[in-house]
Amino acid sequence: MDPRTKTLLEAPIAPTLLRLAIPNVMTTLVQASTGLIEAYFIGWLGTDALAGVALVFPGLMLMQMMSAGAMGGGVSSAVARALGGGRRAEADAVVLHALVIATGIAMFFTAAVLAGGPWLYAALGGRGESLSTALIYSNIVFAGVILIWLFNTLASVIRGTGNTFIPAVVTLAGAALLIPLSPCLIFGFGPLPRMGVAGGAAALLMYYGFGALFFAIYLWSGCGVLRPNLLATSLRWPMFRDILRVGALSSLVSLMTNVTIALTTGLVGAFGPAAIAGYGIGTRLEYLLIPLAFGFGGPLVALVGTNLGAGNRERAVRAAWIGGWICFGLAEAIGVAAALAPEAWLTLFDRDPAMIAAGSAYLRVVGPFYGFFGLGMALYFASQGAGAMAWPLLAGLVRMAIAVGGGWLLLRAGADLAWVYAALGAALLVFGLTIAGAVASGAWFRQAK
Repeated sequence: MDPRTKTLLEAPIAPTLLRLAIPNVMTTLVQASTGLIEAYFIGWLGTDALAGVALVFPGLMLMQMMSAGAMGGGVSSAVARALGGGRRAEADAVVLHALVIATGIAMFFTAAVLAGGPWLYAALGGRGESLSTALIYSNIVFAGVILIWLFNTLASVIRGTGNTFIPAVVTLAGAALLIPLSPCLIFGFGPLPRMGVAGGAAALLMYYGFGALFFAIYLWSGCGVLRPNLLATSLRWPMFRDILRVGALSSLVSLMTNVTIALTTGLVGAFGPAAIAGYGIGTRLEYLLIPLAFGFGGPLVALVGTNLGAGNRERAVRAAWIGGWICFGLAEAIGVAAALAPEAWLTLFDRDPAMIAAGSAYLRVVGPFYGFFGLGMALYFASQGAGAMAWPLLAGLVRMAIAVGGGWLLLRAGADLAWVYAALGAALLVFGLTIAGAVASGAWFRQAK
């Protein structure tokens, strides 16, 4: 047995989880920061350029969440369970099937966004120069979106073996390349022409392209646990099903997370622009909890999947709870700190008194519930490792119903903004407790049957 797999099966859980999570947290934070770096430089081109790129950002974030945390979780889970069960050839075969799935999804989104981009960005409020900028940026990014999918798919394969170090190194090196490359292509430097927002899009794709190439070299050089042979592997439906039964449901959860925040933004909009701004800045902090949860979630997929593949049910469940309570503690600490001193976060973006008042109300009401969101997200990733995503999907639906439906009913009843925020906090509470209750009741093993 490979030493890395043996560690997942036998080493103390908490130290192993922390050792794997630290580089993974760094990876996710750096990946999240690449968008901020690019936005910083594009902001120098003016408001229209920044607004145009902002129109494309939700779609780009959806690609990131689906390819890394959702479908990528299905890939990592399939690899981990195969290695844990001693099925090395099956783990090798996962690579080809994962690449086929990634290529198919990337081609679908490329065709859809290139054809429907003008309508989509106009519907989101794009006009004139900002719409033109959005289309320039979007057409380049989505023409090459397969590079994002290949990068995250191959990284997920490697994480599934219990190796979070290599993805961290590649991500950090890529960020070091992107920081100088992005302004050089946006503004021009030496022989490089001034490309504007197109340069930012090109730099982003180069980051993902070079990273995907390095992951491929690592996998096929024999340095890792797997020895994939694409030409000698035949495509089989059960292999696709093993990835999709986790990845497809996880993608729905990711989609519901974004839809929930979008719809609740509409509810808050009834209280005016300042409320929208305050809520938007507040939810940025909530979005940052997702990379934190994924930092621990990636190793949890490998730990839970490998141990369940080996038949070690008790150890798999124990690993899930250890990871869940660690994420609960970290997220709750962030939420409580934000509730006690909301201005420390809000004034990083603006100092408008009305915005700060609305954002402070959000953080004071919802912040104390962040721990349950962290718990739920950690157990969501652990459920990916178990190949049992029915309950996390149900929890996402219930969260959306409480946040959107409850908030709408409260507005109809004449409630003020604080009560709408209370519905959002209750939704996070129920989301976390629903998944925790499912894991505690043994739902993983009932679904597996």
